[in-house]
Amino acid sequence: MKQTEHRDFAAADEVRRFDHGRAEILTVEGAAIGRLVLQPGWRWSTDVKPIAGTEWCEAPHFQYHVSGTLRIRMADGTEFDATPGQVTALPSGHDAWVVGDQEVVVVDWMGALDYAHGA
Repeated sequence: MKQTEHRDFAAADEVRRFDHGRAEILTVEGAAIGRLVLQPGWRWSTDVKPIAGTEWCEAPHFQYHVSGTLRIRMADGTEFDATPGQVTALPSGHDAWVVGDQEVVVVDWMGALDYAHGA
């Protein structure tokens, strides 16, 4: 019989810090779940690209947007804003940045395990 798991991002298994933000990683039933907390001024290509060592973010994401506005630009030029209450499924090959002066918080069920890790 499976055991109940009850976890809290305040007690994350790992916290990865980078300029203007952090990734909080939990493991629940063997799956990594991440909460990204991104401050105004955060941009993937400025703050995480040097860690990742890739031209674009190569982590696919399946995210629920809790707060703030995140502008996403795909490698093909497609661009849109993700706002609270929305869900995005992003393939590899994108950049993103915080729009405005509100903190962005997203919960990510895909891509968290390798996010903001060196190449």
